[in-house]
Formats: sequence, C-alpha cells, structure tokens
Amino acid sequence: MAPICAELDRRNMSYAICVTAQHREMMDQVLEFFEMEPDYDLDLMREDQSLNKLTSSIFTEIDAVFDDFKPDTVLVQGDTTTAAAIAMAAYYRKIKVGHIEAGLRTYNKDAPFPEEVNRQVISRIASYHFAPTKKAAFNLIEERIPEETILITGNTVVDALKISLEKVGTSTYSSEIISDLKSRLNPKNKLILVTGHRRENFGEGLKNICEALRKLANNDPVDIIYPVHLNPNVSVPVYSMLGNRPNIFLIQPVIYPDFIWLMKEADIIISDSGGIQEEAPSLNKPVLVTREFTERTEGVEEGFSFLVGTNKENIVLKTREILSKPRHNANVSNPYGDGKAAEHIISFLENQEL
Repeated sequence: MAPICAELDRRNMSYAICVTAQHREMMDQVLEFFEMEPDYDLDLMREDQSLNKLTSSIFTEIDAVFDDFKPDTVLVQGDTTTAAAIAMAAYYRKIKVGHIEAGLRTYNKDAPFPEEVNRQVISRIASYHFAPTKKAAFNLIEERIPEETILITGNTVVDALKISLEKVGTSTYSSEIISDLKSRLNPKNKLILVTGHRRENFGEGLKNICEALRKLANNDPVDIIYPVHLNPNVSVPVYSMLGNRPNIFLIQPVIYPDFIWLMKEADIIISDSGGIQEEAPSLNKPVLVTREFTERTEGVEEGFSFLVGTNKENIVLKTREILSKPRHNANVSNPYGDGKAAEHIISFLENQEL
C-alpha cells in the first residue's frame, strides 16, 4: 500500500492509514522505510491468536475509525483476514470498498487457507476491483463481477519493489546484518534464499521443506539464508532441524531493504510467498513455490516460478536443475506489472463518484 499512499500524497488527496499491528516488529520497519505513519493503530495482535478472535476484534474496533475519519472509500489489499474483515465491516456501513490485488484464484478453499476464501469474499463486497493481470480480471468476469468495475493495473508490490530498488541502490548497500552475512558467505557457493509462512504448510509440509534444505546443505556447494518467520509454528521446527549448520544462516526477519538485497544476490529463491512470486521476475530470479497450488500462474507459465509443493525430492531435484544452468540475463517483462499500478488505481478512483 505504500505506493498508493505516495500517489495520494502526490495528488494532495485526503486519506488515513489504519493498521492492525500484525507482526509489530516487521511492520514498524516497513513503515519507517517507506516513511509512513499510521493514523489509526488497532493493536489487535496477540500471541497464537485464533482467526475467529482476530476477526471479532477487527469488527469491534474498526467502527470507531469509520466514525472518526468518515471515509468515502476503504481500500484493502490482498487476501488477509484483516482485509476480508475490514471489507465486510465497511460493507455493513455502506462504505465503498476498493480491492487491490483482486481476482487471484486457486478455486481450492483450503489452498491457500484462509486466503482463498478471504479474497473471494472481498470480491462479492467490493465496488472497485483492481486486478493485477488479465487472468485475474477474467476470473472476476467469470464470477459475474460487473466489467466496468474492474481495472487491470498490475500489482502495487511491483511499484513498491521499484521504489525500494531506488532506495537500496547498488550492490555496495550494507547494514549490520548484511555486513555480517557478507563476511560469512562463501563466494564460491550458490546462494539460496528461503522464506515460509503459509498455514497449510505448518507441520509435515514444513518438516519436508527443512529436510530438503538440509540435504542440499550437506551435499551441494550452496549457502542457504533463511529469514525465519516469527510464528512459533515456523520458528520452532526450522531452528530445530536446520540450526548449527555452517552453510545455513537462520536469521531474524529482516527489514525490507535488507530483503531486497538478499533477493538481488540470490541465485534461487525457495518460498511460499505470493509477493515474492511477483517481485522475483523484476529481478530475473527463479522461484521454487513450496505450495501445491498457486493463484499466480502467470509466473509459472512464463518460466519464473516452479510449483514443487512440499515434496522434498521435488525441491532438491528442481533446485539442482536450476542452479546447474546459467540464468538468461536479458531484460525481462514482469507479468505482474510495470511499476505504475498505484498511478492507475488512483486515476480510476479520481474519476468515480465517491
């Protein structure tokens, strides 16, 4: 949403930022990097909180924000429980909803869970649908969403990456964490960047991923960097299975510019993240998607992403295959946008009767 806020500032349009404070440490770092300050902080996150508890808290607290700011339109991004609950709450107040990153689908309600149902719910509510790709727009049309309410914009995550690359600058970028990694990485090794946080991979799936990483670390000339998600369902098994290995670097979640540097330097990314699937094409980095389904099929079709699920043999074999081949470095077109999504979205909203 940072590029949206920047575009609203550029046009001198009134807006307010509301956050729920999910993963406070990571959120605060991102807000600082993009020079954003929330107007409303619901501070709803509690350790090991259930989705039902979170949803009920959002419904309870958001009315005061609506009463104070009196928005004409509420913009929500993506498919989180926060986005779905806020959209529903706005609908109950007869406030228009604009959905950024609309139309992504797997049509499997359990993959990703609960995101697939969240985004479908938002699509039934929203007045404006900002689809990142033609395929996403087609999904909405097939679901009988009025075509005049749909705009293909690209995804604002590509805008954010573009802004970030300008801020991070050249390969000389450094921070305390990056400087430490630079001193410990083997320059002769291929670099694998790993992330993981999806609920459907908790348990056996995450263990399989860790076993694959352990096999690669034991038998291949690689260094593995894994910024470990704060959720104990992730951190406990990861540190247990991958800790104390000389070429596996388990680090705390990093600030956004550090992560941009890591993506730029990596030879391959192994992740279940949707945003990374959209960012990586701009950096010409291959992504092994540790999910059984992806709503971002454009990256798969164009050879940026590879669905491997949580099968450890698939992960090891595909990683070795990709790392054994030189990566074509020609300029590539990102199927998820040209970095102007925020401009397209705000131009569209300016022309609506809000």
